[in-house]
Amino acid sequence: MKQHTVIDSPYGLLTLVADDGVLCGLYMTEQRHRPPEESFGEPDDAPFAEAAEQLGAYFQGDLKEFTLELRLQGTPFQRRVWDQLARIPYGETRSYGQLADALGNPQASRAVGLANGKNPVGIIVPCHRVVGADGGLTGYGGGLERKQRLLDFERGAALF
Repeated sequence: MKQHTVIDSPYGLLTLVADDGVLCGLYMTEQRHRPPEESFGEPDDAPFAEAAEQLGAYFQGDLKEFTLELRLQGTPFQRRVWDQLARIPYGETRSYGQLADALGNPQASRAVGLANGKNPVGIIVPCHRVVGADGGLTGYGGGLERKQRLLDFERGAALF
């Protein structure tokens, strides 16, 4: 059974989705690959207290690493990529090529990019920390402006 709630953030409204009480989605407004609203289940704030608390602490600059239980639906390759994303330290970035190397498949940077774009829990699994080989910003489901703001925030360059 799915439930959802909407919380406010410095990056706009975030829709949190749970499957049987376990977080499985975090979607920004106007996000690419955002599932249809009807797939989010019933409105219910109850399953999201810990997620909302940790997100609040992150946005205050007090939390650097999330410790939430997640139920991520994806292919085995996507889940391996998402696991690598979760290992990128706060305030740092990695290129698609570096992630492909970490997965043991240096030729898979394009596939890594596609899996990165399908990450169902942005911010918590920090797909915003992935950049191009030259360090430049590349696509981000939440938009490049949000990506830049998240990176600046984590680097201490911009507080809200």
